[in-house]
Amino acid sequence: MTKLPKISSFDDVRALIADLPGPDAEAETAARAREPRLTKPAGSLGRLEQLAAWTATWQGRYPPRLATPNVHVFAGNHGIVAQGVSAFPADVTKQMVHNFEHGGAAINQMCESVGAGLCVEILDLDHPTRDFSVEPAMSETECAGAIDFGMHVVDAASDVVCLGEMGIGNTTASAAICHALFGGEAALWCGAGTGLDGDGVRRKIDVVARSVALHKAALGDGLEVLRHFGGREMAAIAGAVLAARLLRVPVMLDGYVSTSSAATLHALAPGVLDHCQVGHVSQEPGHAALLEKIGKRALLDMDMRLGEATGAALAVSLLKAAVACHNGMMTFEQAGVSDKG
Repeated sequence: MTKLPKISSFDDVRALIADLPGPDAEAETAARAREPRLTKPAGSLGRLEQLAAWTATWQGRYPPRLATPNVHVFAGNHGIVAQGVSAFPADVTKQMVHNFEHGGAAINQMCESVGAGLCVEILDLDHPTRDFSVEPAMSETECAGAIDFGMHVVDAASDVVCLGEMGIGNTTASAAICHALFGGEAALWCGAGTGLDGDGVRRKIDVVARSVALHKAALGDGLEVLRHFGGREMAAIAGAVLAARLLRVPVMLDGYVSTSSAATLHALAPGVLDHCQVGHVSQEPGHAALLEKIGKRALLDMDMRLGEATGAALAVSLLKAAVACHNGMMTFEQAGVSDKG
């Protein structure tokens, strides 16, 4: 069994990223050898064929399996809310966590519909991160601690982990992360979030632009970007991404916030997200731009922007279909069907 390391500093994370396991070539070869023999025209199931091979490759086994999907919703609060960048107060984070825990949220219904377990991961909601328009959101110790927390909630028995979040103000944190990592105008990365009006969006753009300019000299790499602008829940998502890689568990990212959290790792080493798919493209405008920057294509485009890992959970149904077709279909030889001449 893989023993996960303790993360207490950014150097620990950098050392871990430098020695991550790669894809399982044997499982990938087996999947790609079976696919052309199945009773269908080559390529006719499109991306489902690719998903089946990807699942086997990053589970490190053949045939792939999708019996035990698990969803993790990480919850944290953000000091940047003091700048009026959210339509809702920070108290809503805690209220929604209560809703998750009592089965009343959209993600509860999504998990039930796809047969996924739900884990709500709470990160010190009574102590928001600091206001990053004034000072870094977290110290290195705080950020590393949240990364470590996220690393140690991933269950090695999961066939896939879906990573989502709840945190009032975190689309502003995502916008600042993306602006810091990839440049462009701050407006490219800022949307309405939970329902800002036009004045609210303009205020958000100004806060993001000023904040990134304030910290620019200190943004040495993706981890520094994460600690300056991210929330504890976002750092925990980054940690869960790393743990899943070590444990041979494929990852399904959700929307803008979870993808921007993972993008801080991509900035350190682009291949670090090869075991990740993105469940859907959010209506939050920065998400499509971010996916282009990190070279990811979302599986679904359903005009969703809820968060909570709902898009990731919904995409589990595609993974299940991909694996079921790959494993269960007969080959031409088994079915007695003539292959093309």
